[in-house]
Amino acid sequence: MDFKRKRLAVALRNQINYPLQFNPFVFSKLFLLWVAVGIVGGVIASFYWTVLEELLHYLSHFQGLTVIPLMTVAGLLAGLVIHFLGDPGEMDLIVNNIRFKGGRLEPKNNPSMILSSWLCIASGGSAGPEAPLVQVVGSTGTWIAKKLKLRGEDLRSLSIAGMASAFTALFGAPLGGSLFALEIQHHKHISEYYQALIPALVASCSGYAIFIFITHIGIGPTWVFPMYATPALNDFFYAMLYALAGTAAGWIFIFTVRKSRSLFEAVKLPIYVRMAIGGLLIGTIAYFVPLSRYFSHNELNVLLQEEFTLQFLLLLVAAKILAIAFTVTSGWRGGFIIPLFFLGATVGLVVHNLFPGQNLPLIMVSCMAAINACVTRTPISTAILLATMTGFHQFVPIIFASLTGFFLAPKTPLINAQLGVKE
Repeated sequence: MDFKRKRLAVALRNQINYPLQFNPFVFSKLFLLWVAVGIVGGVIASFYWTVLEELLHYLSHFQGLTVIPLMTVAGLLAGLVIHFLGDPGEMDLIVNNIRFKGGRLEPKNNPSMILSSWLCIASGGSAGPEAPLVQVVGSTGTWIAKKLKLRGEDLRSLSIAGMASAFTALFGAPLGGSLFALEIQHHKHISEYYQALIPALVASCSGYAIFIFITHIGIGPTWVFPMYATPALNDFFYAMLYALAGTAAGWIFIFTVRKSRSLFEAVKLPIYVRMAIGGLLIGTIAYFVPLSRYFSHNELNVLLQEEFTLQFLLLLVAAKILAIAFTVTSGWRGGFIIPLFFLGATVGLVVHNLFPGQNLPLIMVSCMAAINACVTRTPISTAILLATMTGFHQFVPIIFASLTGFFLAPKTPLINAQLGVKE
């Protein structure tokens, strides 16, 4: 007890003797570092997105049969980039490094990640830019921390802040992006990561402000959803029912990805050959079902604006599942969050075709929430992201659907690092 009193007396004496060092606010110098990481992340995301849009515009002119050779060559070139510049790894590696390597994300393979992901995404792969940007901006946060000689949780917080700012720049939801950067690392000891929530949120806000300032992208909903009718008392119950369809699609997707991964791993081929084969398969699917091409950021609006038959929607569900699976297992770079939202929306339209007269926006958003929560195990951030990106502001039904997908997910996650076991 005397020792504690002496320590308190020394602390008070120091504050009196050095009043300029006394800060009465929560604000600290680390706040400026989080802001700086967010700003850097916003600049990187803006540059990445601007170049990607130009490439998408140019390569979108390849239609019909030309899609197949285009995507085969794109896969080959991206594979050669990875072969010569280094393998940047995937989401499993990011999660493991955050958990077991003190939050260190190595920036040395960022050129490989940027170039290969540009080729993969712009040519029409069914994976989006969120995963590459998370790696690039997160590792930039690590680099800044190392330059400032930060260690421990301070270093980890800057890496996670970079990840969060990358998520937010693309999804336009600072809180949702921050939570996603934490939830994607889910395992039974997830609580240890929530101490990084404030750093992630600060970086997300500053990064998003820079991103929209440079790119001039609006801050409204990403997709134009039908107007949601007056909320009913039992909407949360219906959301859980609709979520069962999205969860079932999530199970099918996980099963397909695992089978596809085992097939590619069984055949020992150089990365560039494997990616060329992946491009051939994805390109063939895109030729027969063009709406399955790309990571579905714009294609989801097409799905919302036009009417499709039940037969086509079922075909699109199957094609998109295969396209995403071949993309992520053959070595093509990109993330599958937005493609999963597209897949969930398609499943929602199938449900609406089978049971017409039901609440279409509620069905679609419920299926989107359930499939993403089932596959990525991110129920809270998924609900927030969807509420922001769709303009569906009745948050309660979305969270019920998201939790349904989460708790009915397979026991073994698709992202192996979420098990919490060092690989």
